[in-house]
Amino acid sequence: MADLDGRTIIARSLKQQGIDHLFGVVGFPVMELAAVAQGEGIRFYGFRNEQAASYAAGAVGFLTQRPGACLTVCGPGMVHAVAGLSNAWANCWPMLLISGAPDSCQREQGAFQEAPQIEAARPFVKLATRPDALARVPAYIEKCVRTSLYGRPGAVYLDLPNNIITDRLDAAAVPWRTACPPAPKSLADPAAVDAALAALRTARRPLVIVGKGAAYARAEHAVRAFLEHTRLPFIASPMGKGVVPDDHALSVAPARSHALQEADVVLLIGARLNWIMHFGQPPRFARDVRILQIDVAGEEIGTNVPSEAALVGDAQAVMDQLNAALVAHPWEYSARSEWWSALRTKIAENEAQVTAMMQDDSLPMGYYRALREVREHIPRDAIICSEGANTMDIGRSVMLNYDARQRLDAGTFGTMGVGLAFAIAAAVVHPGRKVFCVEGDSAFGFSGMEVETACRYRLPITFVVINNNGIGSGETTLSSPVLPHTYTPEARYDRVIEAFGGKGYHVMTPDALRRALREAADAAVPTLINVMINPHATRKPQKFEWLTR
Repeated sequence: MADLDGRTIIARSLKQQGIDHLFGVVGFPVMELAAVAQGEGIRFYGFRNEQAASYAAGAVGFLTQRPGACLTVCGPGMVHAVAGLSNAWANCWPMLLISGAPDSCQREQGAFQEAPQIEAARPFVKLATRPDALARVPAYIEKCVRTSLYGRPGAVYLDLPNNIITDRLDAAAVPWRTACPPAPKSLADPAAVDAALAALRTARRPLVIVGKGAAYARAEHAVRAFLEHTRLPFIASPMGKGVVPDDHALSVAPARSHALQEADVVLLIGARLNWIMHFGQPPRFARDVRILQIDVAGEEIGTNVPSEAALVGDAQAVMDQLNAALVAHPWEYSARSEWWSALRTKIAENEAQVTAMMQDDSLPMGYYRALREVREHIPRDAIICSEGANTMDIGRSVMLNYDARQRLDAGTFGTMGVGLAFAIAAAVVHPGRKVFCVEGDSAFGFSGMEVETACRYRLPITFVVINNNGIGSGETTLSSPVLPHTYTPEARYDRVIEAFGGKGYHVMTPDALRRALREAADAAVPTLINVMINPHATRKPQKFEWLTR
């Protein structure tokens, strides 16, 4: 039988392990590897920067429950992609970074683009490894994929020396590995299930927090059934949005601060008490709040606040346990409680304030007015990718999500520059759905050249840049010296996409934005709408600072 080269063995092993999407930037020593991967049925997408390519790989992991993969050259290329490793690490998403390396015989001799790549990856991965021989590559790739998926999902790194890539092996001697199955779904201790339900029954002011862990676990149907059985109020983390539709009658998102501050029993479903949830600490939470925690990782239990009930297991499986217990012993929280009455009052107050800002037709537009137009033109099943400080934070409450995994944003790591990469990943994974990438002008600048990637692959994404001329706020003219947070006033980001065959729009009024959104919806090419807003626009007054100290 004929020999197979390392590229073919690597690519075929990736395909056998369910790697369908590969993102990257090619060069020595992986140039031909990408083409061989295409021949094996893997879809390769060439990016303009490894950073964005690595972000896309992590997003695929969240969207599919199978790691997306990023391919880079050695040295600087690998270092750029550490950005995606760290983002996947913080968000607990499976991804695989594969980087070329110099020949093993040249190690520590000052080889071309030689770098301590395994050491650079290790702080952010569950596994950083290097095959010792070509025959071992299928086993290494299977282990990488399995490690990324099992337990708490996360990133892995595979280092491929050039001699492994170019080596050859008799095809009959290749020890292929079958695809590792999906991660096992672990169940919570039945005693913990009973303890959690008992605690909820004694709560005067209960609250459910739905996190992106529930979205990743495909727990949406079980979570919705649980809430409809119990009639408990809920809020969602940024990427937990849509597990239960944002417009569900039990959502108290408009009263988020009040709900968190006053709740006496909180059930966390795949959500962590990190900075996004204010560490579970006063003044954002009650000092004596009782925490019930569902998490796939036992070491997460009790972080920052002790847990009264520790439900360690897969979110979908644990929610099924809770639902089964409710069928055996039904219970429903009263809709006529003082807690529900207080929440509804606060919801009405906050919604009235936001509605007034969304209906403000003064020019230049503010965030709420611009995002209202976007909201009204987003299909119900669209995927929304969002980043930028005010654009993302305000957009979270204005642009609604109705199903799980419909929102991708800066996430746990607060990463700027992910928006375009996430949008490309979403368009690749869900080719039949509309993808909106809504971000600030600062965020767009991190990876704006990836609009060329979207155009090259003809991905009909609608990019919306909310342009306030700077970071947080901008100015109408540049001062001398230029202020650190300001960018070129009225920059024409719409012209960037036109350079690559996309369609750009420059809008300054709600009517013009409305027309642009209508045209973009029917466009066969990527579109970018550059929305000029008041440089000093901001969000509605907040009761607390964004970061609890």
